[in-house]
Amino acid sequence: MKMIGITGPQASGKGTVVDYLVEKRGFVHYSAREFLIEEIKRRGMPIDRDSMRIVADDLRSTYHPAYIIEQLYLKARKSGKDSIIESIRALGEVTLLKQQPDFAFLAVDADQGLRYERAIARGNETDQVTFEKFQKQESLEADNEDPTRGNILACMKQANRILDNNGTFADLYQQIDDFIW
Repeated sequence: MKMIGITGPQASGKGTVVDYLVEKRGFVHYSAREFLIEEIKRRGMPIDRDSMRIVADDLRSTYHPAYIIEQLYLKARKSGKDSIIESIRALGEVTLLKQQPDFAFLAVDADQGLRYERAIARGNETDQVTFEKFQKQESLEADNEDPTRGNILACMKQANRILDNNGTFADLYQQIDDFIW
């Protein structure tokens, strides 16, 4: 059984990597975003990126720094199938997963301007913001010392490999295959 976690800034291509692994390699996908959206709905909050960050930070501080990803990891482990957990955002989550013997950790990145264009084009309710708001949201998730808060930059530094998603789909797929096989 292969177990992969993935991190990266917003609209970097995490979903594209997930789709490839699910469709072409038979992986099962476990989504932190979907986990958080369920909790946001339960709390009656608006479904947007700010709510996602607030709820994620709250769950990590209420339970423990790896709570969200731990819940997804336990489901993946129980399935016994090759799995990908998207999206690792806090150092506590990385610490928990790196302790697992069957775990590999990927990051994906692309230039900020390209990522913003992708975010707007995909049309998710959490992505419809100005470029300035996009940058501000990213800075709030990028570099926190608190292990219960998002720190994507530090998580990316812990990755076994960083995939460069500034090129074509074929380029990205080749990097995935080179890493996994």
